Amino acid sequence: MALQCGIVGLPNVGKSTLFNALTSGKALAANYPFATKDPNVGIITVPDVRLDKLAELVLPQRTLPTSVEIVDIAGLIKGASRGEGLGNQFLANIREVDAIVHVVRCFDDDNVVHVDGDINPIRDKEIIDFELGLKDLETVDKRIDKVARAAKAGNKEELRNLEVLTAVKKHLESGQPARQLLANMDEDAKQLVAKELSLLTAKPTLYVCNVDEAAALTGNAHSEALRAAVAGENAEVILICAGIEAQIAEMESEAERAEFLEMMGLPEPGKNILIRACYTLLNLITYFTAGEKEVRAWTVRNGAKAPEAAGVIHSDFEKGFIRAEVIKYADFLKYGSEAKVKEAGKMAVEGKEYVVTDGDIMHFRFNV
Repeated sequence: MALQCGIVGLPNVGKSTLFNALTSGKALAANYPFATKDPNVGIITVPDVRLDKLAELVLPQRTLPTSVEIVDIAGLIKGASRGEGLGNQFLANIREVDAIVHVVRCFDDDNVVHVDGDINPIRDKEIIDFELGLKDLETVDKRIDKVARAAKAGNKEELRNLEVLTAVKKHLESGQPARQLLANMDEDAKQLVAKELSLLTAKPTLYVCNVDEAAALTGNAHSEALRAAVAGENAEVILICAGIEAQIAEMESEAERAEFLEMMGLPEPGKNILIRACYTLLNLITYFTAGEKEVRAWTVRNGAKAPEAAGVIHSDFEKGFIRAEVIKYADFLKYGSEAKVKEAGKMAVEGKEYVVTDGDIMHFRFNV
């Protein structure tokens, strides 16, 4: 499953610095607006101690973690929805991603220019929200014009769509993101709003408070103000110091990174926190395949059944699914090998209705 997250925010909030730290990329991080006009794309491998432990036990020829694709989208400004600052191009890039990582400046530094002159995370967040909301209103209005004609002719499906679209329009006009409505919508309405229209404010959103070193663990007044402001949005909020992440990314050894984190009083890199938050946001879990040739992690939605999980590997696995042989991670750890798990009677044979759980080790039988 290809997971793509788009980093957005005002210019000079630390987006490109964070992108480089996360992906070891080379996005231009400069002290002026629109230093990056085109989106930069990088890949983050997802750290998972369970994968490392499985590799130690199985000793495969290769070990493959799952990954997240990160898109660094150039800074939005006021008027982006009307094309200001190449806004339409940037908004089009956002439309393609699965989730939005909204970086908000929550640090004071006179040496880093703020596009609006002072530090105000709530205002900054609202500027982005306003522009995304305006673009969504434009999208909804166009669809309403199209649907209304069919609804007048008595088309029942379009009458229902018109009802949904009218409710979404009213919600957007109140200044609220469309994702707040999704929880109470049926599947057809969700499909229309989130998939067909691909509304920007319907996308799962993670707010990243970019704080200074002193606030990396506890936050500060700026981050607390932002957290309070988004409390009712059905969004995630995390703290990251992009400066610290940049330093970690430059270190060559794991030992050096661990020593630095201990010195900073941090339990783990912010990258790990961000990836976990994205998985939670998108309701994703990880399962594993383990053999002599390869130990590998795979991403699947929480609640997926065995054939869907098989399809993540290859569509033929899903089409010709027969059964899944499943070992719980704790059992593999306890017995140390697949053979010993089988001897202990701890390997289950599951059919098409089996719901995959996080950490399952699976082997699929199929026939095409």
